[in-house]
Amino acid sequence: MNKAEFIDSIKKLRTDFELNNDNWDSQTIPEYLEAIERYAEDIQGYYDNTNQNINAEVANWKIFADIMKGASIYE
Repeated sequence: MNKAEFIDSIKKLRTDFELNNDNWDSQTIPEYLEAIERYAEDIQGYYDNTNQNINAEVANWKIFADIMKGASIYE
């Protein structure tokens, strides 16, 4: 994923919140930021469980996008 694709994923995430915010566990910015924090801590487990050969210790645009999206439904 490159920077432009990351930006596009953020736009899609915003649109999803606007259209489907009932499906989001986080309804405020503080709740969403807390979910981002927790999901960032756990994302390696997601990659391992889905057999993705991604090292979350090496930052890249895909990991950032996955964290932002995953936090939208993370409790």
